[in-house]
Amino acid sequence: MTVGILLVSHNQIGAELINTARQMLSCSPLPTKVISIGINDNPDHIRRELNKELEGLDQGHGILIMTDMFGSTPSNIACTVSERDDIRVVSGLNLPMLIRVLNYPNLNLNELEQKALTGGQEGIARCHKTGCES
Repeated sequence: MTVGILLVSHNQIGAELINTARQMLSCSPLPTKVISIGINDNPDHIRRELNKELEGLDQGHGILIMTDMFGSTPSNIACTVSERDDIRVVSGLNLPMLIRVLNYPNLNLNELEQKALTGGQEGIARCHKTGCES
């Protein structure tokens, strides 16, 4: 079972996160693509690019789309395909979320969506001179 991963983000956020994750894990155990959106990019062009990337990632087990910020252009464009049964969209992309997803390449789409949510949430901690708290 192989779920495709698509990162949709502002500028190079997604590209840098996947590059960092690949360095940390020495590979990317799931097929992964990135769509980087600049301030002057045409949303209609990005929607076409999104559909093209989805076709390339689709291996019959679904696609998890992760975006950097809910309500922003990357999130809004990703949400245009969220009604599909084989796609899940999670916003708030961060490195702990991505690492958590990539560490579980054998999970199904629904399980990976949950790993993304918990990885993102549990990756946030308050660090102070007396220690870190999650």
